[in-house]
Amino acid sequence: MSKFREWLSFLAGANRHRMTLAGAVLAAVLSTAVLAQQKPQPQTFNIGRAAHADELKAWDISILPDGRGLPVGKGTAKKGEELFVEKCAACHGEFGEGVGRWPVLAGGNGSLRNDRPEKTVASFWPASSTLFDYLRRAMPYGNAQTLEADELYALSAYILHMGDVIKDPEYEVNEKNFAGIKMPNGGGFYDDDRAVAEKAFWRKDVCMKNCKKEPPKVTGRAMVLDVTPDSKTAPRVE
Repeated sequence: MSKFREWLSFLAGANRHRMTLAGAVLAAVLSTAVLAQQKPQPQTFNIGRAAHADELKAWDISILPDGRGLPVGKGTAKKGEELFVEKCAACHGEFGEGVGRWPVLAGGNGSLRNDRPEKTVASFWPASSTLFDYLRRAMPYGNAQTLEADELYALSAYILHMGDVIKDPEYEVNEKNFAGIKMPNGGGFYDDDRAVAEKAFWRKDVCMKNCKKEPPKVTGRAMVLDVTPDSKTAPRVE
């Protein structure tokens, strides 16, 4: 009889243990659910809405040097000339010479080594896609992003024609061949490699304060300095 009572006592203890374990698991699950509900949510101000895919696409208009991003279209320098006179010449001149202080667009080829280089689209810019990208984003001044793809191709072709990059005014540019146009200064840019090329000159004991022992002295003033390198062609201030 005593063995039977011991067996009943063991079963009761086991049941209590299982019930306690089940209760602990249930309590943990409920606590997790409560904590999830109480977790701070991102702060919102109930202003605006999430942008639609078409809206994001309208802003994603970057054009890469290899031509990725160029829209479908076509144009020639001959067609672009009329557009340029109508929409661009007021600021840039009929031949890209610039009006007043507005940028010069044509000329300057081969001048980058001069004392006074002329940095124009043809003489300085390394990729034709940069021209299309800029026109698409910012021109005409005050009325940006109003030009159609065909107009942008035609204007780009005309500007490149003024710079002698495109010789034939009838040559048609489009999304397939535009990025392949070779610019005169296409190889004139390179990645900043100072972290490698100049590392040998870096000092390990860099001074961060009270580095100059003597007070600075003014040795010249911009009003009378000739900042242009010496040459036969550069003007000098005596």
